[in-house]
Amino acid sequence: MEYQILNASTCLLVLLVFIPTGLGICPSSCKCSGNDRNVDCSGRNLTVLPQGLQDNLTYLNLSFNQFVDLDHQLTRFTNLRTLDISNNWLKNVPAHLPKSLWELYATNNNIKVLQKLDTAYQWNLRVLDVSRNMVERAVLINNTLSSLKFLNLSSNKLWTVPTNMPYNIETVDLSNNFLSQILPGTLVRLQHLTSLYLHNNKFSYIPDKAFDQLSQLQVVTLYNNPWSCSDNQNIPYVLQWVQGTAARVVGAPCADQPWPWASTTPAPAQPTALDSSPMSKGTEAADRETSAAAPEATKVTKTHKQFKAKEVTPLATQRHPVLLPGTGRPPLHAPDGPQEAAATRTIHVQGSAEGNASLAPATGSSTTPMTLSITSGMPTNYSKMPPSTTATLRKEEPTPS
Repeated sequence: MEYQILNASTCLLVLLVFIPTGLGICPSSCKCSGNDRNVDCSGRNLTVLPQGLQDNLTYLNLSFNQFVDLDHQLTRFTNLRTLDISNNWLKNVPAHLPKSLWELYATNNNIKVLQKLDTAYQWNLRVLDVSRNMVERAVLINNTLSSLKFLNLSSNKLWTVPTNMPYNIETVDLSNNFLSQILPGTLVRLQHLTSLYLHNNKFSYIPDKAFDQLSQLQVVTLYNNPWSCSDNQNIPYVLQWVQGTAARVVGAPCADQPWPWASTTPAPAQPTALDSSPMSKGTEAADRETSAAAPEATKVTKTHKQFKAKEVTPLATQRHPVLLPGTGRPPLHAPDGPQEAAATRTIHVQGSAEGNASLAPATGSSTTPMTLSITSGMPTNYSKMPPSTTATLRKEEPTPS
């Protein structure tokens, strides 16, 4: 009987000693699931790791605690896939993290620098979130983060877009920083990048060719940046890129402002009914063809202040023959088919001897009344009229006093 009791006591002692190591016991301050391999210790005001954590954990949540330093304390979890250390007092990413990590969340801490050794040789890391910290400089080694797809460095104090980002990365969030420049070559090899968030920064322009290699880009955010819309040397690149890209641009720069760098060449002047030299402009108006179905009213340009036009009627069409004396051009023939009836309007022009020399009389009279008769449209009996009398400029002789 005593022997049986002794054996039972020995077995119970063995169970008490080896069960916590072999089967695992969830720490009292945490919640566990999945055979105690998924452990949630968030919001417990912890300053050190709780006792009883298994080495074969796959998920560990230590967020919303009071951790200040976790260096070298997580290395033993060689099967860990997801680690959440957000909302603590950490000053750096814990050193010597297990190389098995897939996801690392370290948001809302006091991290000031992202060192290259913090993420070096994390071959399996796919998600890196260090947002809402005080990171002023981020150093990455692109060839040691070959699996990284998502990088979140938003809400930090970065001044320059991080260089050496992994080539296979797909999403980069750099919003809510102090970014003002992109160094040459920073985005050249990111040919798998689909989402780029740059809103709420200090960009005044984007350097030339900075976005040219982002062939897979689907969405980019650019709003809330102090764009220099009047800088006609640097701003045109991003404005032209926005117009030509297939990606969805949220917050296009200078969308509500005119572009001063655009071409300022004035549009060619429309043909005028009365210009500074009526004889020379008459032949130019005949060369410009407009639609007969919707003729445009010609504008009147007043160049010489000596002339005063009393009545101006726009030409009904510009496809009819025009011949002015002294032009030296052959008559222009009207096209076949029915034409409009002719309508003649007379313009009385009064000019001084100091006005247009080509129109001034040879006599010594100070003023010379002149009549400009312009025939617009085409007479119905065009075949009976001489072809050289479509437009006539005649000068009335001065009446002797």
